[in-house]
Amino acid sequence: MAAKTTILTLPKEEFVHPGNRACTGCGLSIAYRVGLKALGPDTILVVPPSCLTVLQGLFPVASTKLPCLNVTFASTAAAATGVREALKAQGRDHTRVVAWAGDGGTADIGIQALSGAAERGDDFLFICYDNEGYMNTGVQRSGTTPQGAITTNTPLKGKQQRKKDVPAIMTAHGIDYVATTSAAYPLDLYDKINKAIALQGTKYIHIHTPCPPGWGYEPRYSIKIGRLAVETGYYDLYEVEKGAFRLTGASEKLLEKQQLVPVRDYLQSQARFRVLTEDQIAELQAQIDAKWAMYYQGT
Repeated sequence: MAAKTTILTLPKEEFVHPGNRACTGCGLSIAYRVGLKALGPDTILVVPPSCLTVLQGLFPVASTKLPCLNVTFASTAAAATGVREALKAQGRDHTRVVAWAGDGGTADIGIQALSGAAERGDDFLFICYDNEGYMNTGVQRSGTTPQGAITTNTPLKGKQQRKKDVPAIMTAHGIDYVATTSAAYPLDLYDKINKAIALQGTKYIHIHTPCPPGWGYEPRYSIKIGRLAVETGYYDLYEVEKGAFRLTGASEKLLEKQQLVPVRDYLQSQARFRVLTEDQIAELQAQIDAKWAMYYQGT
């Protein structure tokens, strides 16, 4: 197993210029800065409409140093496939192709193209940064918005449906690598991207990215809230490599301790969960406890 990256071994070269249009405390800005360090200079990005297009801006004033193809919401994975084939025709198999989309462009509008690419085994990395809603258009619900969360187009009682499990959907495609990460654990993200780009075929990485204006908390608490999601067992860090599942990083350590922080601590840290009842919180805690009971049993 390769040595884990530390803050001292993280590459110094930056691929995002200082200063961009991201909100203060944006989880995506953390993940993007570290993620591009893992990808390196020989990379072409494919990005649909999203907070990322706001963050990086458009040529000639883009904050990203890497070439980026801005595409339509539904075509991200299809466009990445096209870029890969064009590079092959030029003999540039070494250049990395990375689609980087939000949850709307992944779980909802873009899932048909992503599923098709995975079924074909097209050779690129798809990264979803999941801030659990359509944030840059006014905080509307998406397929990955959690049950009970309030958005601008949910009922007063919050979203009634459970969060769509996109990593599980991608795992069901039988691709060689699927991983979940968090902007609150950037070194774990760095290592998983490094592992993914060394493999052939379609790879998928899902990043949990706290969003101050969309989730309703002070920007200075982004890392704290991202870590609470993991420490409560609400969001798990894991990878599925060639069909083999294992918890990683902070989630792996929680498995050893067998002691989770109550999910109430995570929920009460954000205004979007303010309408949850005691019964709903208890139900969610029961769901987490049942999931982790299977982890403890090794099933």
